[in-house]
Amino acid sequence: MNQINEKNEIVVVAGADGFIGGSLVADLRRQGYTRIRAVGVKPFERWYQHFPDVENMVLDLKDRQNCETAARGAYQIFMLAADMGGMGFIEKHKVECMLSVLVSTHMLMAAQQHNVQKYFYSSSACVYNASKQRDHNCPGLKEEDAYPADAEDGYGWEKLFSERMCRHFREDFGLYTRVARFHNVYGPHGTWDGGREKAPAAICRKVIEAKVSGKHEIIIWGTGEQTRSYMYIDDCVQGVQMIMDSDIIEPINLGSTEMVSVNELVDIVENIGGVKLNRIYDPTAPRGVNGRNSDNTMIKARLGWEPSIRLRTGLETTFAWIYDQYLARERGEATLSH
Repeated sequence: MNQINEKNEIVVVAGADGFIGGSLVADLRRQGYTRIRAVGVKPFERWYQHFPDVENMVLDLKDRQNCETAARGAYQIFMLAADMGGMGFIEKHKVECMLSVLVSTHMLMAAQQHNVQKYFYSSSACVYNASKQRDHNCPGLKEEDAYPADAEDGYGWEKLFSERMCRHFREDFGLYTRVARFHNVYGPHGTWDGGREKAPAAICRKVIEAKVSGKHEIIIWGTGEQTRSYMYIDDCVQGVQMIMDSDIIEPINLGSTEMVSVNELVDIVENIGGVKLNRIYDPTAPRGVNGRNSDNTMIKARLGWEPSIRLRTGLETTFAWIYDQYLARERGEATLSH
């Protein structure tokens, strides 16, 4: 079935109430997909992006019957639903993260039962072996570095297991599955407060709080020397669709190679906000591995593409959006933060 016909078939976005899922729905609408089924567990008023011209469903996908409802008649499924957040969340809610295995498993079962033609699963760089991430100058994690397995406790293990489930559904039942390992996605229309936010959004919010309040200080988790790469949402959404339509059957990195330390991330956001803050370091706070970066050798070789939006560029847009949200909340207006 060609691309033009696909736009007239049912495409399911599971996790459409979240940051990445909502952004994917927005992009599919922009491209002219006519039968989008957006599925999320939250009430509609808590969806980051909600479009009345698509088929919206509020379903808890931990329940198998709800997955059957979501998958019925679908040509393709983008499985982005998971109980997750930044390091502060996943270190303290391991059971909740692990229970996403019910969502992952039941959606695969439903996809097979309803003869879904294409299935995408969003994994995470948290699947990688911890011993490969002890160096702040992490050279980049290759896809094979997930084994021997020593994933992030809780969240990472669920993702690694669900990757294997995708593989075995493909091998045993012929289900078309594609898997991408996301590396720290950020951008507008996502979590920026409440405990589940990731570092870019959290730092933007903290800098904005300091700027607005006049209390020019910021608390940084750990030493600030831990390093990461961050992928802007537009690159993520494009990469997801390219991987879905590719012949890449093994899990593949989807992330930027522009690695910075947390201190350098704060530098950039301070510069965008036009403020310089006193830094207070909290060594007791969750901080994750010392260094994590994406090796993009495979994606460049297989797709001739890699995420390319510069961190500074993406942070300027993200900062401006969170700034508007923050001021709206200060005025007593209804906003979404978590």
